[in-house]
Amino acid sequence: MSSYTPAGRLGDPNLQVINDPRLDARLVNLLKSFGMDKNEPGTQVTIDSPMEDITAMVARTEDLGAALYAGLPNELPGDDKEPKVDHSEVIIPGPDGNDIALHVFRTAGTSGETLPCVIYSHGGGMVNNSMINKPHVRWLTDLALAGVVAIGIDFRNAYTQAGHNPFPAGLNDCAAGVQYIAAHKADWGIDKIILQGESGGCNLAFATALKANKEGWIGSIDGVYGVVPYISNAYGWPRERLLRELPSCIENDGYFLSLKSMAVFGHYYTPDEKDKTNPLAWPYHATADDVKGLPPHYLLMDELDPLRDEGNSYYRKLGAAGVPVTAHVNLGTLHGSALLFRQALPEFHAAVVDSIAAFARRLPAHVGTHSRL
Repeated sequence: MSSYTPAGRLGDPNLQVINDPRLDARLVNLLKSFGMDKNEPGTQVTIDSPMEDITAMVARTEDLGAALYAGLPNELPGDDKEPKVDHSEVIIPGPDGNDIALHVFRTAGTSGETLPCVIYSHGGGMVNNSMINKPHVRWLTDLALAGVVAIGIDFRNAYTQAGHNPFPAGLNDCAAGVQYIAAHKADWGIDKIILQGESGGCNLAFATALKANKEGWIGSIDGVYGVVPYISNAYGWPRERLLRELPSCIENDGYFLSLKSMAVFGHYYTPDEKDKTNPLAWPYHATADDVKGLPPHYLLMDELDPLRDEGNSYYRKLGAAGVPVTAHVNLGTLHGSALLFRQALPEFHAAVVDSIAAFARRLPAHVGTHSRL
């Protein structure tokens, strides 16, 4: 009788992502063309390195990420024939004397209709990336074409050229944006609000809901749709603990994301020791009481993602606390595939966008606050 071999790098520590038999075949050539067919080795910088070294590493990652996002092919035949989507920018005051840009995407000709609103927070580990780049604009455009008003909150990243904005700066910007939009629903022709984000943006969507729950304005939020949650800050944990709690961190380490780099990003976002397990910074650590009374959630994870199991764990935590929650895991996909690989996986991209819009449409708009039974 043959012995069982665990999946991924649990079964073969030397396995490269390109040779993992679970990987969707349509991604193979794309990964090769971008030099992503080898496992991400991570950084030599650690959380114990001087902050100037950490900042330099984060800055390099910002530049590399911007180049990747600009170069990834995401156009499809027929894009030039799709209905027009209007994009406008609204500047609102932030909580620290800063300005926050809200990027509003709405299908042209729908200004007289009342539509659900999906408020989007972008990925990048709460540290890197920008709202207005090719994949994000395409994502917001497709959400608008699916029948919602899509609004991207251009929150402060922890890293900017102007300086370091650690937790809770980005979260406070997201909360301010949601509260502003909620106060202007009638003006903007929207009837309910759904928070949506991927990776670090999913962290901010979850954390905004937790913050609203704690502060008593959760009734402003009708639902949360989280994609590939980056929520644990577990990336420097001992191997034994990861195997016990979050085995996908070992199983898929280096598949587009590396634990070494994520540990440094986590430290840059939450340099203060007391915040490293703060649920508002890292929702994985939320208690049953923290999540009780939250609105319906939908979670989506990718099979070959180091972060898969923290999403699975949060799903179970929500369900155990009585929060209405649904989840699914996409087979054969890497972290963030729905957003990043639209051209290679067009049906998958469309299915996720449609799922978000359908989730938004079927939720009832709440009046008052959600119950904390």
